[in-house]
Amino acid sequence: MYNSNKTKELNTYDAIVIGSGISGGWAAMELCKKGFKTLLLERGRNVEHIVDYPTANLNPWDFKYGLNNTLKDRETDPVQSNTYNPSTKHFFVSDAEHPYLQEQPFDWVRGYQVGGRSLVWGRQCYRMSDLDFEANLKDGITVDWPIRYKDLAPWYSYVESFIGVSGQQENLAHLPDGEFLPAMELNYIEKHLGDSIKKNEHNRLLTIARVANLTRGWDHRGPCQNRNLCERGCPFGGYFSSNSSTIPAAVATGNLTLRPFSIVTEILYDEQRQMAKGVRVIDTLSNEVYEFYAKILFINASTIATASLLLNSVSSRFPNGFGNDSEQIGHNLMDHHSSAGAYGIHDQFKDYYYKGRRPCGFLIPRYRNLKDGENLNFKRGYNIQGHGERMEWQDLSYNLNGFGKDFKKQLSTPGDWTVWMAGWGECLPYFENQITLDKIQKDKWGLPLVKIDFSFAENENKMMMDIQQTSAEMLEGAGFKDVEVFNYKKSGGSTVHEMGTARMGHDPKTSVLNKFNQMHNAKNVFITDGSAMTSSGCQNPSLTYMALTARACEFAYQQLKNGKL
Repeated sequence: MYNSNKTKELNTYDAIVIGSGISGGWAAMELCKKGFKTLLLERGRNVEHIVDYPTANLNPWDFKYGLNNTLKDRETDPVQSNTYNPSTKHFFVSDAEHPYLQEQPFDWVRGYQVGGRSLVWGRQCYRMSDLDFEANLKDGITVDWPIRYKDLAPWYSYVESFIGVSGQQENLAHLPDGEFLPAMELNYIEKHLGDSIKKNEHNRLLTIARVANLTRGWDHRGPCQNRNLCERGCPFGGYFSSNSSTIPAAVATGNLTLRPFSIVTEILYDEQRQMAKGVRVIDTLSNEVYEFYAKILFINASTIATASLLLNSVSSRFPNGFGNDSEQIGHNLMDHHSSAGAYGIHDQFKDYYYKGRRPCGFLIPRYRNLKDGENLNFKRGYNIQGHGERMEWQDLSYNLNGFGKDFKKQLSTPGDWTVWMAGWGECLPYFENQITLDKIQKDKWGLPLVKIDFSFAENENKMMMDIQQTSAEMLEGAGFKDVEVFNYKKSGGSTVHEMGTARMGHDPKTSVLNKFNQMHNAKNVFITDGSAMTSSGCQNPSLTYMALTARACEFAYQQLKNGKL
């Protein structure tokens, strides 16, 4: 829905939300439900649920080159092509059209469309705990989180009860249980590995992943069909995305104005009120520049884009970037590492198989540095994510010879059981891991190119070595043969969990946001995407973003209601 009139009156809303991904969709829904006339700005094209999922029902042979990227793909999109394939390419940007600068290798994976990366996310949903929220204070690293688990627990429940999360209750203090739909089922080899771990490692357990895939019908969506084609867009609504859930709920209120093809270039500052007054936008279809105004702003463009927007918004009050009195905006960039692990083959249990394409694997929750005195050579910890399966014809064909009927039978007979498992590890917040804006090079819209300088440090590298060792030990303890450890040495950004750059904290001198995700230096601006994270934990973070967003929307509503904004 477009509004081409440039007058201030017609371009004024109660709230503006920048970005329509996981957290932006939530902000739009919550604010609309509270009665705010809300403008949702998205720099990319519109994507409507079901209508705009063109590959959702295609077979591998329906694509010209199967599910293989071409050499041209790799040349044009050296970063994005590591993540997409022909069935999902349309949900990712073109690296050639949207360049950025890498001081050190960093994969900035992006999806510029309504729904953002909520269309292609991994759907893993884990709560953080006080082990995470207290870690910085306990370790004396950077700044303390301004919240604890009790502050976020009811909002975790609120979010889970809307999006639908399947999972198993495990009663772990460091990985709190949630509001779960029935769990998906582990297959035989995963159960065997879990039994072995339970027997040999008393502080560890193996459970099914907790995912936003619906194991029963839920709020006019689902259930999941176990096709494992989630990232193409699900016509059944079997998993949570902005497109299938929050944006339709916002539209239903009659309070939403959705404006795609709108690049926000600057946050506008009101010197007299000492607050933001609105945003400046480039319409990518007409190249016209618009200004939109609102009482409150929610910035949810995703970590790197959010920081770059703030840094590009300069004024006499904020010469170094909007709200950047602390000089922390752009710094403390984090991403989980997921490069290290182990693989093994089991030559028993060949009478067992499985059914369907379950859209998730297993989880071994964090088991390192849960208590003082472990005397490890690294801080924090990791979880293990993996899956077990029987070898298929692609795996077997390299070792088989022959032709005809017998050869086909060999190929169609499932091979040995295998397990692949890797650690998702915490990255500490380092000031020198940062994004900046290049002073010379600009994109086709005239905006400075983003420059990313990021690397994992000694703590993360030592953690990866421990992941390899303990993963191999668990497989060998369960009778796996030919166990091999690996470290893919993937670049930062590859896990697509970038966070930090506008962190929460108690002190405006050392942080950007307060405990309600409200800017210290501009009280009507809220940031609830990954930028807000003060440390990374090792859990997949999207559930935390959603909970922080719902909490911040309620706070903003109360502040406006009481005349404090």
